[in-house]
Amino acid sequence: MKNVPPRRFAICLKNKGSEDLIVRKVYQVLPDERAEKQGLLRIVDESGEDYLYPTNYFFFIDLPQRVERVLRHKVSAAA
Repeated sequence: MKNVPPRRFAICLKNKGSEDLIVRKVYQVLPDERAEKQGLLRIVDESGEDYLYPTNYFFFIDLPQRVERVLRHKVSAAA
């Protein structure tokens, strides 16, 4: 079985030049090693799509599993 990376979430700290981000909102981070090597994160933003944003716009947070399930479901339902 393929090793699936854990889902990660981050809170937005700033959004300069990024209209699809809301400061203090929690966003789902999708795995993208190539982007991370360039200082970017792949974020599911307000449009419901995933885009690359600067890593320093976010702070990673650990959430209880129950909260993660609710957030994942909300993101899936929006897509």
